[in-house]
Amino acid sequence: MNAKKLPEGGVVYDDMEDDEEDIIVEAEAGQTPTTPVDWNEGGLEATDLVGADLIGEFVKRLPNTPGVYRMLNAAGDVLYVGKARNLKKRVSSYALGRVHSNRLAQMVRLTTHMEFVTTRTETEALLLEANLIKRLRPRYNVLLRDDKSFPYIMITGDHRAPAIFKHRGARARKGDYFGPFASAGAVGRTINSLQRAFLIRTCTDSVFETRTRPCLLYQIKRCSGPCTHEISDADYARLVNEAKDFLSGKSQKVKADIATAMNLASEELDFERAAIYRDRLAALSHVQSHQGINPAGVDEADVFAIHHEGGVSCIQVFFFRTGQNWGNRAYFPKADPQLSGAEVLNAFLAQFYDDKPVPRQILLSEPVEEMALLSAALGEKAGHKVAILVPQRGEKRDLVDHVVANAREAHGRKLSETASQARLLEGFRETFGLSFTPQRIEVYDNSHIMGTNAVGGMVVAGPDGLMKNQYRKFNIKSTEITPGDDFGMMREVMTRRFNRLIKEEGIPDRSTRPSIAEAGDLPFPAWPDVILIDGGQGQMTAVRAILDDLGIRDVVTAIGIAKGADREAGRERFFMDHRSDFSLPPRDPVLYFVQRLRDEAHRFAIGSHRARRKKEMIKNPLDEIGGIGPSRKRALLQHFGTAKAVSRAALSDLMAVEGISEAVARQVYNHFHEDAAK
Repeated sequence: MNAKKLPEGGVVYDDMEDDEEDIIVEAEAGQTPTTPVDWNEGGLEATDLVGADLIGEFVKRLPNTPGVYRMLNAAGDVLYVGKARNLKKRVSSYALGRVHSNRLAQMVRLTTHMEFVTTRTETEALLLEANLIKRLRPRYNVLLRDDKSFPYIMITGDHRAPAIFKHRGARARKGDYFGPFASAGAVGRTINSLQRAFLIRTCTDSVFETRTRPCLLYQIKRCSGPCTHEISDADYARLVNEAKDFLSGKSQKVKADIATAMNLASEELDFERAAIYRDRLAALSHVQSHQGINPAGVDEADVFAIHHEGGVSCIQVFFFRTGQNWGNRAYFPKADPQLSGAEVLNAFLAQFYDDKPVPRQILLSEPVEEMALLSAALGEKAGHKVAILVPQRGEKRDLVDHVVANAREAHGRKLSETASQARLLEGFRETFGLSFTPQRIEVYDNSHIMGTNAVGGMVVAGPDGLMKNQYRKFNIKSTEITPGDDFGMMREVMTRRFNRLIKEEGIPDRSTRPSIAEAGDLPFPAWPDVILIDGGQGQMTAVRAILDDLGIRDVVTAIGIAKGADREAGRERFFMDHRSDFSLPPRDPVLYFVQRLRDEAHRFAIGSHRARRKKEMIKNPLDEIGGIGPSRKRALLQHFGTAKAVSRAALSDLMAVEGISEAVARQVYNHFHEDAAK
């Protein structure tokens, strides 16, 4: 076997060609891998060995060093990613058949080749393993299913009057970030209360620059009006600093200062000013009352508790920052039912912090095998010491017990919902005469007003209920569709959806459809088993024609849902191939299920349409001019006040604006004066 040297001492061992996306590897400790590695060089000669025999051949050539290994099947799919302190010893256990479950034994039997990366330390191997698991989502690893980013509160730092916003994603803008919060709702409630407490603006910079008088938020005492200098810059800066102090954990000091100011104003008989301070104190109390439990001894920590029962694991996470509870979230990782709760939690932690900031303290409900290694790896990644503890007594133990209780309750709700969903899907199969229980149902609907801003919406349901990360919207683009032509809109949506699906996934072989038990071990399917169309015979005729053109009419089952007489819920008519249209009994659970799916598609399509329409309504004419970015747009609006005034300006006036050259000024002028460009 050939070995390829990597930067910083890493080594790649490879045995055969691999056409999948290049794996990213970097040997520097604690870094997300960034150096692409060519897996196509070197390797074992062609061999018929598979499973334990193949792994045994690899073991002969492996070093006794830390590293990461990947097990792949004949199709090139990654079955498992693991890390080891000693690659040779760890991989040899598979060759000798030392596996703890039938599931892992099956994984070994399916292995047709392996790939390896050596690292300098085991902590590097742990971080690389977590990164690869999240990217490749191997079938036999514990998988973190919900990987949405957490929202933060951002107070901007690049403006004379800082604003407060909800923020997700990269921290590209200069400012102070506070979080993470468990949900966008928690951030929204906190910002609303902070507006009342500190009167910080929430408008965009472009709106701020064009104000000539205070907005409604100033009138209702939710903003101090820095845009029109209703407050001095120095006084506004003090409000911003108070807000930062409050979010940084100095809430008692901030409240004490405001209370002192209120009492002083009252003593001076300035009751109007005292009332303002009173309202600010009430707003701060409202923030803290919505944060629930706030332990005095926990300043910065994440608390994890797992409840493992019935082959399902629920991990509950509570976030504490600056001594305040910033919410919680429940996770249901995909894992082998035979794994213990501690094993699932151990695998979950490294993946969880792969792309999230690490606090100084992590509290667990039970010990995990690699606590010391996790602590070292996360500390290396974060750049500060990370303590991982399992409290046994005192306030921290009470806190963990509280999180355990939440995990147990969320676990019970999940099992109940999953059982109900399984019964509904089985009932769906029986009601519509399908030969299989659907794993993925897609529901389509369109929304528009007189054909304008038309949007198609697709929602998805499966064994775990509504899969919101699978939802898609389609902005209707065709200029050949007559405004209001629902058939034409559906034709465009379906054509775009399935053309892309065929290109990316190919047409599936339905003769090898996995069973319910097998599907539970597989990723959520990309191809729908059933599509529900909000429409009657006309819509179904259009959809069938599209499926015929694409050659997938036998691959996907299409069902139309037409509103019944007088458009009354419960009297819907259903349309399918090779079957006369029919209705379901008014109290049929499957009918309620389909109605909920249809209503969700309707809600999603209408919401997408409203968002598009709002964007069109507030679109600035300056956005349509090439070469006019945010800075030049801001300069023009500051100089002229409105886009309408810019459109009426003379060429010489445009050239007088700071940062606007003659060429740019002429471009702006020509945009608004068609005759000038002739």
